[in-house]
Amino acid sequence: MIIIFVGYLVLTMALGLWQALRTKTQSDFVLGASKLPGWMLALSERATGESAWLLLGLTGFIYAHGISGIWIGVGCLLGISTAWIVLARKFRREASKYNSLTMPEYFSAKFPQKANTIRILSTLIIVFFFIFYVGAQFAGAGKTIFTTFGLNPFWGQIIAAAVILVYATIGGFISVVAVDTFQSILMITTLVVTPIVIIIHILSGPYCIPEAVAAASRGAGSLTGGLTGFAAGLLIFNNLAWFFGYLGGQPQLNARFMGMRDDRNVKIGRNIAVSWTLLAYIGVVIIGMGGLVLFGPNAVPDEEMILPYILKQLFPWWLAAILLAGAVAAMVSTAQSMLLVAASSVSQDIYKGIIKKGKAPDGKLLTISRIATLGIGIFSLILALTTSDLIYYIVSYAWAGIGCSFAPAVLLSFYWDRFGSSGVVTALFTGLTTTVIWIVSGLDKMITARAVTFIVAMTLAILVTLLKKEEKHIPVT
Repeated sequence: MIIIFVGYLVLTMALGLWQALRTKTQSDFVLGASKLPGWMLALSERATGESAWLLLGLTGFIYAHGISGIWIGVGCLLGISTAWIVLARKFRREASKYNSLTMPEYFSAKFPQKANTIRILSTLIIVFFFIFYVGAQFAGAGKTIFTTFGLNPFWGQIIAAAVILVYATIGGFISVVAVDTFQSILMITTLVVTPIVIIIHILSGPYCIPEAVAAASRGAGSLTGGLTGFAAGLLIFNNLAWFFGYLGGQPQLNARFMGMRDDRNVKIGRNIAVSWTLLAYIGVVIIGMGGLVLFGPNAVPDEEMILPYILKQLFPWWLAAILLAGAVAAMVSTAQSMLLVAASSVSQDIYKGIIKKGKAPDGKLLTISRIATLGIGIFSLILALTTSDLIYYIVSYAWAGIGCSFAPAVLLSFYWDRFGSSGVVTALFTGLTTTVIWIVSGLDKMITARAVTFIVAMTLAILVTLLKKEEKHIPVT
């Protein structure tokens, strides 16, 4: 297993470094200069969007809490489908129209009246929350390597971080997408093959699914977790609320939309992404519930390790190693993409946009992007090594802070002509502060910050826009 796993890491790094040879400019580093086909960007977007949170966090959540976790999958599937069907084409056209490589750059170009404020706020949100998000991926890799090989999670996180940082720092977007495409295929293989084997084992063995689920915990077999009335409705709403973060609010996913060559590639990407997601979430639900039926509720001390445990129990050692590589692939893909987006925001939006007033040389920008990638990666690794929170909850907080801050600004900028710079600033600032206050105060345990942040940011952005007369947008030539 060690040989196969090390081989996977070497192959990943080799592919990333090989593709790094194509990275010559800042545009290559940030968006691949729109050179990449739609099918690759779609697979990359899915590998990026579904991280350790999906393969470890959500499988563990369903294993611990039961079938009520299916509402999370429904919310994510609706959000992903909406993003690809409704927003992807709009993102590509807007990025081209305003000659933008990042989301902050797009907002600043479209709403120049408060360009610097928008750049600073956007970059603050992206870097702050992405450090937590990337840290969760490093933590997930450490857990997986510990469960598989018995290696201390500390060293597992160091190994994962080192592999990611080498090729992400050198190659940027082109390397990331190339590796993502490989990772995405590996991930979906794990999420399709594992459920099939689980179902075969259950049907061929002496298992009674209703009895096993009922014995696991009260409400494990209920779509409402055994709750009724208002409490049941609140549980469903909180789980469905993952939907809001997909409405244009994830910069690492939007970068794939912005990097599309044309509308035809958007359509190809949409079909691949939605199909991939449907298969993946069905697989995750079967894995979580199957683990409960086959091994009971106490098979692992850490609920988020149920997938590696299942793979080691049900598969030959060599196949388990390959499928476990699929789990680590999810973490690697997300971490590298987020590092790239955060670093690009630092170089493109802060250094070029504010410090150099748009006149920075391309070589200098590329160097700063690489330094920022390395620096943010190190901060994320430090966070991963010093926190014990579950991956599911770390990602949930970051999802609210990033997705539900940007989503209202994106939707209103796309579809409301009256929306202006004050509305953008309001949405971003409100999203950031609401998320932090809601989580620190503990209110997130009652009503999720994913919904509250989106609703508050959207409402205040609309009110400010209605109350304030904005200057006309400066036309792009």
